[in-house]
Amino acid sequence: MSDRASHAWRRRVRARILALPRGTTHEDQQMMARAIELAHQAAARGEVPVGAVIYKDGVILGEASNDREASSDPTGHAEVVALRRAAITVGGWRLNECSIAVTLEPCPMCAGALVNARIARLVYGARDPKAGAVDTLYDLCRDVRLNHRMTVIGGVMAQPCAQLLTQFFRARRAAKRGAQVIP
Repeated sequence: MSDRASHAWRRRVRARILALPRGTTHEDQQMMARAIELAHQAAARGEVPVGAVIYKDGVILGEASNDREASSDPTGHAEVVALRRAAITVGGWRLNECSIAVTLEPCPMCAGALVNARIARLVYGARDPKAGAVDTLYDLCRDVRLNHRMTVIGGVMAQPCAQLLTQFFRARRAAKRGAQVIP
């Protein structure tokens, strides 16, 4: 292989490696893709576009998207709803050895629920600068003072996750401006 071809090959490999955070598996990517689909469904219903999938050994145990508006439930975050569904599937609240893929870094409520459910791995897409309780503002999922900690992998498919949220809120602001009547 020529030096030029070798250099191009190294650059492609490096780009692929940097695109996926360390510890990310093919299964994580598949589950994040499903979470993104669920987030699109939430956006179509007028909900904040966040999707979550709980899985173990390639099997989906519970999945959900935000449903706070439809359910009038302040705990209707995708992660909490997915946890409830997964607990029903396994027949108990302990979700040991399970992973969750969620499109947005969990808030304090959701991070606390993941800790209490004993989730083993959290894989999230976009960071949340306003309420992120895993890496951005707090580190609840790895806090040694709590009774359970989990592996956290952030930034998986971050760009499509963030873009979905950006587009949703941009459209919402535009609709709000258009609805305002100017006297």
